[in-house]
Amino acid sequence: MDTPVIDINKLCTSIQGKKLHEGLSLNVYRGEILGLVGASGSGKSILLRTILGLNRYDSGSIRIFGIDHRDQKSALSLRHRWGVLFQSGALFSSLSVGDNIRVPMREIGHISETLMRDLTFLKLKIVGLPEDTEAKFPAELSGGMIKRAALARALAIDAELLFLDEPTSGLDPISARRFDLLIKDLQRNLNFTVMMVTHDLDSLFTVCDRVAVLVDQKLVIGTATSLQKHPHPWIREYFQGRRASTLKGEVEK
Repeated sequence: MDTPVIDINKLCTSIQGKKLHEGLSLNVYRGEILGLVGASGSGKSILLRTILGLNRYDSGSIRIFGIDHRDQKSALSLRHRWGVLFQSGALFSSLSVGDNIRVPMREIGHISETLMRDLTFLKLKIVGLPEDTEAKFPAELSGGMIKRAALARALAIDAELLFLDEPTSGLDPISARRFDLLIKDLQRNLNFTVMMVTHDLDSLFTVCDRVAVLVDQKLVIGTATSLQKHPHPWIREYFQGRRASTLKGEVEK
């Protein structure tokens, strides 16, 4: 927990002249699950995309595994060390689930078809999907199965770092809780690091070690429980609602 996997220092970002992040700093440590929350339009998804190298930033620095991710020579090797689960799953509709999972493997190259197929079935197993899912197409899957298939793809190359964008969005409460517990169980057993963009209070209280709240272009960081006492109006309203109080009681039990 003392080694930053993600080290963001004094990050400033603007989109079409609108400043979203002003001097933002954050460390995400090895082996932790960090939740990122904020009001709509606060720049959560932009921050995630910026860390992934999909958006430019104005100033500051982002280092992942100690490497500046703007270093073109290191960019490819970094992408081979992380996995991403996008909000909708973002599976390729024209590919079977198995071929979706094998996309990251093919990008690496030098993996035989037999080994890729074996790895595909292994990834399906660890996310709780039956083997026959491999031959199905995304349109044949339920919302929960799409999330699990997308998670299998994110873990296809044994990622050390996992980015999750609203992983439980669109799921019913039971499916969402099962997915949360799956993430927690896999992280504990595989020891990867997780950065999760979410608005789901259940996830924040039951899965996340720490929570970073994006507010007023900066980050306020703490645990879900400690943030209930924060004086900022938006943070206080978000973490002190009836649902948050119920979840805090369940966690303390």
